[in-house]
Amino acid sequence: MRLAIASDHAATDLKAELRDWLIESGYEVADLGPDIGESVDYPDYGYKLASIVADGTAERGIALCGSGIGISISVNRNTAVRCALVSEPLSAALAREHNDANCIAMGARLTGIEMAKACITAFLETEFADAGNADGRHQRRVSKLSNPSC
Repeated sequence: MRLAIASDHAATDLKAELRDWLIESGYEVADLGPDIGESVDYPDYGYKLASIVADGTAERGIALCGSGIGISISVNRNTAVRCALVSEPLSAALAREHNDANCIAMGARLTGIEMAKACITAFLETEFADAGNADGRHQRRVSKLSNPSC
């Protein structure tokens, strides 16, 4: 699976640890930056992550900032992307199972490395409940996220 990961300056250390762990786990990972902890604007990295996921270059994305809130908002500006702010594995799994989330966001100031790994594992290992079922209740709702007239 091809993944993309991006952060702001508050989450560069967490991003680096997660990137290395994901690569060691066998994933192909595009690190979209930044590489150093100098102040940057999280929307720039959120938009970049959303673009990579929306165009299919990456199958799923991981967005990180201090709280996870700002970068998740910026990622969700792209209607082809569904980014869920998660803080524990159940929310990460439900984001996939019910909402077909293709990105998750976490806050480096709120989430430790082991919890972040547990969230990512749940996110990557959980399938969408209505995969292949265009008439399913979850798919109907997910379709409305990108097109309210559905």
